[in-house]
Amino acid sequence: MNARFHDVTFTVNGEETRATVDARKTLVDFLREDVALTGSHVGCEHGVCGACSVRVDGAVVRGCLMLAVQCHGARVDTIEGVADTDEIIDLQEAFIARNALQCGYCTPGMLLTAQELLAAGGVPTREQIRIHLSGNYCRCTGYQAIVDAVEAVAKARNSSRGTR
Repeated sequence: MNARFHDVTFTVNGEETRATVDARKTLVDFLREDVALTGSHVGCEHGVCGACSVRVDGAVVRGCLMLAVQCHGARVDTIEGVADTDEIIDLQEAFIARNALQCGYCTPGMLLTAQELLAAGGVPTREQIRIHLSGNYCRCTGYQAIVDAVEAVAKARNSSRGTR
């Protein structure tokens, strides 16, 4: 086999995926082109905008900076997989209710990054929310509505945890 291509096996949204991939193919390109999961977007291709965000082994990473071959043996969760589990349904509803999305290009990365913050529990300050989301660019909303949505979900989740 050509040394440029490698056999990989990893779990994508709970399903085992096996493929032979070009060693230079980014994870986001692999997910979009080979697995037809197009929720993660290709933006800057430099790891700056956050549009390509996915989770690898539980951590949000930039899919444009990670190669598909680096995921051999890993668990990869895309926005499609996370949304299918209803893990972020409250975040999605809050984004809609507060008009925290407009064109939608940044929304998958914003949702994954916000969920990463909220999974830690508690209610982060607005400044902590802004800092955590700072690696995700949005050109439409001005961020205020996004911070409002994340803050509302944090408060609601914290309140429901306290009543159990």
